[in-house]
Amino acid sequence: MATGKNIRTYFQGKWHDEDVLIMRAADHGSWLGSTVFDGARYAHGLTPDLLAHCQRLNDSAMAMSITPIHRAEEIAEIAREGLQRYPKDAAVYIRPMYWALHGGPLAVLPKPGATAFCICLEELPLADPEKSVRLTRTRFERPVIASSIVNAKTGCLYPNNARMLAEANEKGFDNALVADALGNVAEAATANVFMTRDGEVLTPAANGTFLAGVTRKRIIQLLREAGYRVSETILTFEDFHRAEEVFLTGNLSKVTTVSQFENTHYQPGPIAKAARRLYWEWAVTESTT
Repeated sequence: MATGKNIRTYFQGKWHDEDVLIMRAADHGSWLGSTVFDGARYAHGLTPDLLAHCQRLNDSAMAMSITPIHRAEEIAEIAREGLQRYPKDAAVYIRPMYWALHGGPLAVLPKPGATAFCICLEELPLADPEKSVRLTRTRFERPVIASSIVNAKTGCLYPNNARMLAEANEKGFDNALVADALGNVAEAATANVFMTRDGEVLTPAANGTFLAGVTRKRIIQLLREAGYRVSETILTFEDFHRAEEVFLTGNLSKVTTVSQFENTHYQPGPIAKAARRLYWEWAVTESTT
């Protein structure tokens, strides 16, 4: 079952108005998990940071020993071509993907240059900006580079995220606030996290255990340009219990407020609201430059 609806797929050089079959049983990606993807958004007629997401796809491929076969600019152009098949008021999730086709020596290492590519477009609404989420802790942690390819956006990392979410849901919460290997806060199970205290915006420092997202980077830049103090630092779970407001950033929903972390409750705050407003104002400006 797909996440969205009205799916269009770019595969083998052309667009298809359906969710087409793309992978074979013997493809390296299907039996050894050598898949990478990225996610961008089309909303309000805009594609904010599309090129940055396409570049990260290529970076992820190289981290996984998969040879990128398109330049980021080419991927962005193909995606824009596919978006013309949707109404201008549609909200669409843009997901370009690579996977290895063949293995090299001993089959495990992907064979250089043997790469498949597709783009999947799914009509998927943006989250209601008035809706908040509730967080809890999880016993599962973010991995480290010594044991997992955490510097890639790869499908094989997501079963760990899934069990974080499953635990949070079993406890009656929407998402999980996740520790790194040292026990400090890294991110949420599906998004980067920010908190505020005494007017300062704080977010976990990018320490190599999680992807410091494209939207996270953009929000940091925009808040700083607007005059807010933003620090990337070490944050504990106790820091979040003492926070004034907490919000998440990610491609799927952009900026999402947090109303609760375990027994600590927050009110929707002005900084999260400002971050969302600044983001979409910037997106309009980006589209005209």
